[in-house]
Amino acid sequence: MASRSCTNLLELASGVLDIPCTPSPRTIPRVMTVPGIISDVDRYSNDDGDSDTTSSVCRERKIVVANMLPLNAKKDPETKKWCFSLDQDSILLQLKDGFSSETEVVYVGSLKAEIDASEQDEVAQKLLEEFNCVPTFLPSDLQKKFYLGFCKRQLWPLFHYMLPMCPDHGDRFDRSLWQAYVSANKIYADKVMEVINPEDDCVWVHDYHLMVLPTFLRKRYYRVKLGFFLHSPFPSSEIYRTLTVRDEILRGLLNCDLIGFHTFDYARHFLSCCSRMLGLDYESKRGHIGLDYYGRTVYIKILPVGVHMGRLESALNLPSTTTKIKEIQEQFKGKKVILGIDDMDIFKGISLKLLAVEQLLQQNPELQGKIVLVQIVNPARGFGKDVQEAKNETYLTAKRINEVYGSPNYEPVILIDRPVSHHEKSAYYAVAECCIVNAVRDGMNLVPYKYIVCRQGTPHMNETLGITEDSPRTSMLVVSEFIGCSPSLSGAIRVNPWDIDAVADALNLAVTMSNSEKQLRHEKHYRYVSSHDVAYWARSFSQDLDRACRDHYSKRCWGIGLGLRFRVVSLSPNFRKLSVDHIVSAYKRTTRRAIFLDYDGTVIPQTSIIKSPSPEVLSMMNSLCKDPKNTVFIVSGRSRTSLGDWFASCERLGIAAEHGYFLRWNSTSEWETSLVSADLDWKEIVEPVMRLYTEATDGSNIESKESALVWHHQDADPDFGSCQAKELLDHLENVLANEPALVKRGQHIVEVKPQGVSKGLVGEKVLLKMVNDGMPPDFVMCIGDDRSDEDMFESILSTVASPALPSRPEIFACTVGRKPSKAKYYLDDAVDVLKLLQGLATASNPKPRHLPHLQVSFESAFDSVL
Repeated sequence: MASRSCTNLLELASGVLDIPCTPSPRTIPRVMTVPGIISDVDRYSNDDGDSDTTSSVCRERKIVVANMLPLNAKKDPETKKWCFSLDQDSILLQLKDGFSSETEVVYVGSLKAEIDASEQDEVAQKLLEEFNCVPTFLPSDLQKKFYLGFCKRQLWPLFHYMLPMCPDHGDRFDRSLWQAYVSANKIYADKVMEVINPEDDCVWVHDYHLMVLPTFLRKRYYRVKLGFFLHSPFPSSEIYRTLTVRDEILRGLLNCDLIGFHTFDYARHFLSCCSRMLGLDYESKRGHIGLDYYGRTVYIKILPVGVHMGRLESALNLPSTTTKIKEIQEQFKGKKVILGIDDMDIFKGISLKLLAVEQLLQQNPELQGKIVLVQIVNPARGFGKDVQEAKNETYLTAKRINEVYGSPNYEPVILIDRPVSHHEKSAYYAVAECCIVNAVRDGMNLVPYKYIVCRQGTPHMNETLGITEDSPRTSMLVVSEFIGCSPSLSGAIRVNPWDIDAVADALNLAVTMSNSEKQLRHEKHYRYVSSHDVAYWARSFSQDLDRACRDHYSKRCWGIGLGLRFRVVSLSPNFRKLSVDHIVSAYKRTTRRAIFLDYDGTVIPQTSIIKSPSPEVLSMMNSLCKDPKNTVFIVSGRSRTSLGDWFASCERLGIAAEHGYFLRWNSTSEWETSLVSADLDWKEIVEPVMRLYTEATDGSNIESKESALVWHHQDADPDFGSCQAKELLDHLENVLANEPALVKRGQHIVEVKPQGVSKGLVGEKVLLKMVNDGMPPDFVMCIGDDRSDEDMFESILSTVASPALPSRPEIFACTVGRKPSKAKYYLDDAVDVLKLLQGLATASNPKPRHLPHLQVSFESAFDSVL
């Protein structure tokens, strides 16, 4: 199946992108290594995004996409052939345990080794047949710019709260690296398209390396089941907003159906970014957080990943593990082992950990010779000056501590800076009295989970070591509050890694705590870790993804936007754009017409600075009103003074002001006041409360109407304004509990108005009056753009269905903007509304043809030329 290119190259990445071309068959193609560019012409005629040829499948299939495949690669020095094996420690491989045995899992990603172009065909076929893996062979230069460039030098530091304040501390945004990132994501997407059955397969994308890949997939398959899980932190909006391509990445993630995070903090930061930068609101729907994005609900999943219990327990049962445990116990006999296992990078806080141990030994001399910190240093995943500086500082600090507090037979700090096997790490976990993870920022970090499982041990290991079955199991954790696993470990001692004294105190508490308390903490942790393993995580994510996608085929979908701004609009199948020709045809064949128009956002654009109607609008309104077959009303929340002054020239125009509290049938009639609730004494209660919130909320203001009070917060801080609006709503509902007033929250407003006043009642009143006057409507048109207009749509639909009307009129309820609505039709914006009104005005006043005049004019022009 061919991949679909981006339609606008400049929108995509503001530059030419060098990527390998990918051919069209769904089977693994011949690999092409000649670079090309993303075409700016869409080669597919796919009107609704669902004209995919579907192949029948016999079982469920998951396509897991990640930067690297869960494979180890090694070239045989004798045969010169590549040998591959599964990486049993990879989470991508372990998550299969969360799926049923009938589920087929296909992996898409890169290999950890560079394969020569001449071997790529053979390797690709071998990996597909033997491992169900589809490799993405990125050209070497592109791979470096993509992974070592944009991912490691720009995204990874930013997501760990490191800003490039100066050239010596981080890299500034580089457009060429961003283009490489987009190009690589496009290649990964193309590989998915080669193997996907879009109607049945689920696609699960992993981590920050592939955050714009969802846009490419969604552009090709509007209803693809698409999930994403971020394994790193997501920074606060104040940090994230510094990213030059922030909107493109957010929109990429929002093209998924489900987005997963390890902690609520990470999810909250993402939601805040969507609110502040894209203006999106979110809400909790039956326990699930959802973002409404152009009619699609994008769900948010919060669940930390777990460990593979079987993998850890099998390592503990190895004879080599047992032997190593005995060696470590003998080596550190009479001492308590504190264990640290970290990658060598600037965010793991290794040097801060060493300073805390130094402080511990200084403040507690009695512990000298009795505790040992064993720090296992995993190889650095990145390169650069920062990593080397961190390594140098670690070695210098360890050397100083050993010189001051050590002795010929005692070293308080032991650094193990070499490749350490799985069974050796398991042995250290099993022996350590305490484990410390002191990262200053980390996504999840599974070290504490692995430590807990290894401290629990297995029956076979315990038998080998001579540990009785009823012997109490203990463990102690000191964890940074800035790592993803911290919230799930309620029995751990949480620390601020920057506070050296507090970390030293925590270590002292950990090594001196009674065994009974250690046992209680361990049992609590083990229950959680053993029940929330990697299989539980994968199964839970998969179930939520299925739930998020279950309405895919109950709605109509179409794509809008170019390049990385592409998104899918998903709305009711009966919801369609109102055609001018269609409504004009109905307009011409009817004689008793009712027309209801909202004002702001409908007749006048919401973004317009000038709120008064233009001469063109007044001309159209006059044309419609002068037609004796029409009853035309402007129904708005604005005051009667403003509307009356603006439309003074439209003598036959009806006006309903302040959502219908005031109503006037034409310019010569008096204003009618709603009799539903004429008591406005509640305003004296509301105004002081609103004034209090206005003073406390910078950027807010109060709008005073004759019948209502409105508190606006569109110019306030989005989060604080929204928080204050919720509080004000609750406050006002309490103080107005016994008053004839209604408190409603709208888009950036909290409004208090009389009970029983709504735009819906206006529509009902006008239609019933037409019936009583012997002119039951045979044409009803209602256009509006916000929540208050939904009342009008609903009221009109129920009124025309009542027995009071002799026959059902033709109804055109139309919302402005493609969004969920009770209306059957939509128009894109106020410009479309004016075009429609112009069409109706022209139908009311067709221009007569003056053929003789045209002929004279033509002849006069001809004579002047001669």
